[in-house]
Amino acid sequence: MEVAYKRYINQQINFWGPQSASYWLTALVAAGIIFLGARLMISPATGAEGFGIPLAPAKAALAYGWIKGIRDIFAGIVVLVLIISRNARATAFAFGGAIIIPVSDGLTVLAVNGAQDVTHF
Repeated sequence: MEVAYKRYINQQINFWGPQSASYWLTALVAAGIIFLGARLMISPATGAEGFGIPLAPAKAALAYGWIKGIRDIFAGIVVLVLIISRNARATAFAFGGAIIIPVSDGLTVLAVNGAQDVTHF
């Protein structure tokens, strides 16, 4: 019974790939995260403003851009590596665990800008 279950699970995992809509949606989100991170690193002031917390001092914007940018790029790369390896379960766990990042970002924007800044929240 256990062998049949493992075979079934492996078939389900092997099915997940380029022919699945969730595969491409996950790839699109990962690419978007990498784009946002790269934008923060290339143009920290613009990226910070787009994020919702603009920074006036150039030095602070540069540090902010690199810190947040590399984190976003790393998160996107992790998800891309997992989808390229077609490991649906690991991708789901990584993606599910990573939900803490946008939740934390949203709460930070809310704490800094207040409830009136619905656009960035």
